[in-house]
Amino acid sequence: MFESAELGHRIDKEEYKQQVPELRENLLDAQLDLLQSKKFSVLILIAGVDCAGKGETVNLLNEWLDPRHVETHALRDLTDEELERPPMFRFWRALPGRGKIGIFIGSWYSKPLVLNVYGEIKNAELDQRLDRTIRFENMLSRDGCLILKFWLHLPKKAQKKRLKELESDPKTSWRVNATDWRHYKLYDRFRQVSERMLRATSTAEAPWIIVEGSDPRYRYLTIGKLIHESLVRRLAASEKQIEPGIYPPLTTAIDGVRILQTLDLNRSLNKNDYRNQLARLQGRLNVLSRHADFKKVSVVLVFEGNDAAGKGGSVRRIIQALDARSYRVIPVAAPTEEERDQPYLWRFWRNLPRKGRFAIFDRSWYGRVLVERVEGFCSQADWMRAYGEINDFEEQMVRHRTVVVKLWLSISKDEQLKRFEEREKIGFKRFKITDEDWRNREKWDEYEMAVCDMIDRTSSEIAPWTLVEANDKYFARVKVLETLCERIEVALGEKGK
Repeated sequence: MFESAELGHRIDKEEYKQQVPELRENLLDAQLDLLQSKKFSVLILIAGVDCAGKGETVNLLNEWLDPRHVETHALRDLTDEELERPPMFRFWRALPGRGKIGIFIGSWYSKPLVLNVYGEIKNAELDQRLDRTIRFENMLSRDGCLILKFWLHLPKKAQKKRLKELESDPKTSWRVNATDWRHYKLYDRFRQVSERMLRATSTAEAPWIIVEGSDPRYRYLTIGKLIHESLVRRLAASEKQIEPGIYPPLTTAIDGVRILQTLDLNRSLNKNDYRNQLARLQGRLNVLSRHADFKKVSVVLVFEGNDAAGKGGSVRRIIQALDARSYRVIPVAAPTEEERDQPYLWRFWRNLPRKGRFAIFDRSWYGRVLVERVEGFCSQADWMRAYGEINDFEEQMVRHRTVVVKLWLSISKDEQLKRFEEREKIGFKRFKITDEDWRNREKWDEYEMAVCDMIDRTSSEIAPWTLVEANDKYFARVKVLETLCERIEVALGEKGK
């Protein structure tokens, strides 16, 4: 979930200076339109890792916007008055009115997160609180409120560096205290609980937007532009007197870096190394499938990727190592008439494996946020809602001791063209290439954008995405098998033995 927020996004000083004046003018124009229309209110939550720049970001937003129409709340300890009321009382009375913008640094998410990290509330109570939060936000959204939730992220090393820098400077040392360092020591636990919380509460009506906090210029421009875009879209919808709809955030970072573009697609293996590693890994997988405890778990493999990325070849190398009675390969195509009459995930629930078995999905439930999104086969509200539904689906599988292994096989546009042309020339490969493949290729950038969104919103601590560099088929097949074996070993408690 935090992969794209750990890419080291940067904006240089000159570019920042060039972009800020126009952005500030645009924000003020949109804010004035909001104030004059009074059609809806705007609620901005700034949350995230300690020292990721939450306070600085809120200060800057107040500088860029007209502060007369911005209500900023930094809620900390409960007052005596608030203690005598239900927990949400303090937030209800701080909500902005129509035409106004409310900014919260510290919100209804802060206390449950910290309490769970420190073991003061169990996961079950955390889930109950998050359910109440979702209902609260849905109610606000139905009432027309535009909710923008920003999570500012820092990798562990970056957070430590930031704490030391602040502490060593006499001008900023006051900003670091014992609680900050205590939280830092629990970084891994905070990350785990944060991912779980973001997954559970990122809804179509109020999705979380994760922003890398290491570079302040990148952080400020990203958040400023997202606020402006969201305001403009909602104002346009209000002007046309249509339902507000769901407005997804920008899917491309302002520095143009997408996570798929960071892959080194030149990674390769020579034929001898491939044969040796393939034999070793297939043997390892076979042994794991016959492990005494394997009957207590099941495995769901999800293969997604560019057309002609080698999904079928990787699937074949896996099943060569397995007993034919222990697996099913489920190719996913367009839904049947029966499946269209059911909720979207119905056809996938029906194909989940029993304990001790593998289910291998060649394409999967991610079609809703990929092909259906790009081709317009479902509404924007449907595919935005699907992220949360998919995360919940996968969490239910994991809780039931299903090992969920999700693989995205990535190839370059040039490599895809080469493989398409090869398929057309070779008789026994012609069935692999269709007119639809060529049409999809024309929307390469749109699909890449959708994939990056998918990874950001559904790569969780319990079901992470593994990105496979697949220009070289040998390298890809080995990485797929290695990933599968490692995930099963972790589930069986064999990792590191």
